[in-house]
Amino acid sequence: MNPTPLTKTVFSSPITFLAFGFGSGLAPKAPGTFGTLAAIPIYWLLSHAPWWLYIDIVIAAALIGIWICGKASEQLGVHDHSGIVWDEFVGYWLTMFLAPTGLSWIVIGFLLFRLFDIWKPWPVSWADERLAGGLGVMADDIIAGLYAFVVLQALVKVAELMAWL
Repeated sequence: MNPTPLTKTVFSSPITFLAFGFGSGLAPKAPGTFGTLAAIPIYWLLSHAPWWLYIDIVIAAALIGIWICGKASEQLGVHDHSGIVWDEFVGYWLTMFLAPTGLSWIVIGFLLFRLFDIWKPWPVSWADERLAGGLGVMADDIIAGLYAFVVLQALVKVAELMAWL
C-alpha cells in the first residue's frame, strides 16, 4: 500500500510529525480521540515528575505547540486540520495535572477532556471560532483541558470524601 501525500508530509517534516502527534492524527476517523490516546503514555511518564516540573513541561508544550500548530497549518494550507492533535496532547495533560494515579483516573480524565473538546462550551467555542493561527489551534483545547481539570479535581474531592465516610 502506498502512503498518501499527507502521510508523506507528516513523516517527512519534524513540525508536522509533532503537530500530528507522532502520526496519531493520521487516524482516518476521530483523529482527536486517537491523538488524546497517544498523549496517555507521555502523561504516564510526566505523572512521575514533581508537580512544578509537570506544569512547566505542559506550559512549554503549549507555547511550543502554538508555533508547531501554526507552522503545520501553513504547510498544509488548512487552519486547524483535523489531523493536528498536538493541542489534544496539551489539553489532556492539563486535564491530568495533579490527578491521582491509577487507570480509572486516566480513563475519567480522557472522557472528560474529550467531552469538553467535542461539546465546546463557551469560551471553548469562542476560541475555536475566533482565534487564528497556532494560538487558535491550541486555545480551544487548552480551555477544554482546564474545564476537564476542574471537573476531575471535583471528582477527586468527592471520591476522597466518600472514602473518608
